[in-house]
Amino acid sequence: MVGLKEELLKSIWHAFTALDLDRSGKVSKSQLKASGGPAGVLSHNLCTVLNVPHDPVALEEHFRDDDEGPVSNQGYMPYLNKFILEKVQGNFDKVEFNRMCWTLCAKKNLSKSPLLISDEDAFKVWVIFNFLSEDKYPLIIVPEEIEYLLKKITEAMGAGWQQEQFDHYKIALNTSREGLSAWELIDLIGSGQFSKGMDRQTVSMAINEVFNELILDVLKQGYMLKKGHKRKNWMERWFVLKPNIISYYVSEDLKDKKGDIILDGNCCVEALPDKDGKKCLFLIKCLDKTFEISASDKKKKQEWIQAIQSTVNLLRAGSPPPHKEARQKRKELRQKLLAEQEELERQMKELQAANENKQKELETVRKQLEAAAARAAEEEKKRLQTQVELQDRFSLELEREKMVRQKMEEQVAQKSSELEQYLQRVRELEEMYKQLQEALEDEKQARQDEETVRKLQARLLEEETAKRAELEKWHLQQQQTIQMTEAEKQELENQRMMKEQALQVAMEQLKQLELERKEALEQYEEVKKKLETAANNTKSWKDKVAHHEGLIRLIEPGSKNPHLITNWGPAAFTEAELEERQRSWKGKKATSE
Repeated sequence: MVGLKEELLKSIWHAFTALDLDRSGKVSKSQLKASGGPAGVLSHNLCTVLNVPHDPVALEEHFRDDDEGPVSNQGYMPYLNKFILEKVQGNFDKVEFNRMCWTLCAKKNLSKSPLLISDEDAFKVWVIFNFLSEDKYPLIIVPEEIEYLLKKITEAMGAGWQQEQFDHYKIALNTSREGLSAWELIDLIGSGQFSKGMDRQTVSMAINEVFNELILDVLKQGYMLKKGHKRKNWMERWFVLKPNIISYYVSEDLKDKKGDIILDGNCCVEALPDKDGKKCLFLIKCLDKTFEISASDKKKKQEWIQAIQSTVNLLRAGSPPPHKEARQKRKELRQKLLAEQEELERQMKELQAANENKQKELETVRKQLEAAAARAAEEEKKRLQTQVELQDRFSLELEREKMVRQKMEEQVAQKSSELEQYLQRVRELEEMYKQLQEALEDEKQARQDEETVRKLQARLLEEETAKRAELEKWHLQQQQTIQMTEAEKQELENQRMMKEQALQVAMEQLKQLELERKEALEQYEEVKKKLETAANNTKSWKDKVAHHEGLIRLIEPGSKNPHLITNWGPAAFTEAELEERQRSWKGKKATSE
């Protein structure tokens, strides 16, 4: 629905822009509100051809008075979308719709100069323009689409395409504008610039063929023979192949339609051998019917089979018709190229900006170099001047140094004699120093011997002191050990006494348990004897009863609690009694401890 809406908007845009405008180029609010005004007439006609109910009240309500100022020609679009286009279902005649819009805009915009095409052909070119134009307003057709359309028309006329001629035209067009309007395109085709040598009828037929393909979605058409389903006779029909249907008519004027062949992904087409005197046969199989058709020759037969099979393949794949798919691909390619061009322009701007920055940097560096060169020249001049001054100063210093040197030589000669005398005195002092050094060495050796003896005495004294401290330490340890041994002995004695007491208590408890066990065993023997006596009595009684009364089984009472088994036989008390006695023993033991 979005694609259909865009196609409708293009035609409506032409009709709307052809309305009477005021001097500011806008449609007045009164013209929009009035149901009898231009906008009201346009809305009514649109509702009529699009099979949408017209509501004049909604038009006046939509453009009610407010304080928003004058309404521009774009203000009509919200009303158009809400009350008309949103209600379109697609059950309308596209050619009639386009013809209505053409009628509203052609008289005002169509060129007054004579054209080599008729008004009908101009109308078809206008509809083709709306199909191929860009999706932006005001509508224009770009040079690539102009080339595509002119090529299609040239091929339909059976003429050769003049690429060089169009390239010159394209260059001239690109220098002035981005593309052509619908009326400029009509003037271009109607001028015969790209159809020289062709008569009006040939151009008209070519435009009609391109119109049928691009607008009416006619993929192929022509006369063929069709076999009837009832009478089985062969009749000549004009077949028109569209993306999802094959319609056949009595003649090519399309006035008397005889039927349709609905195509879907389940259909198939097959070639048939010649039969019944008919040649170039093929069969179209659908879900409910099959159609036998005879082409005029083998070439036509093959063309129709390929065209129908391609259409079925497109239906299976869910793809649009070839010309619409090709248009979409061309648009995508243009958008891609435009994006690449914009990216290239952006990069060029960045490079240009970077280049300008580099130029500025180079200019700055050049100025810095010039300033540095000027400073270097100034410094060189100062250096030369300083060098001359230094040379003069050096000459004066050299003369002064010569005079000082002479004085120094005289002083050196005087000092030399004094030095000889001084050296003689030094030699004498050195001899005296040597003698003194030897006396000091003897004294030092004697002191070292005395120090060695003193250190030996001190070491012996320290050893004696250390041994005495060690003996005192051992003595203290022995005393501590003796004290600790006595305490441990006393503790062990106390523990032994406690353990002996605990052992006596345990022996007494054991004796008490032994006595209790003996008493329990005696009680058990007595009870056992009683049970044996009772069992014997019961057995003799049962034997008597069985002898006199027959098979009678008496139910004997069982033990209420299970008996415990000890090493000496069944216990004389239950498990609960045993637990009670164990608790009693533990209590007595805790008390004794």
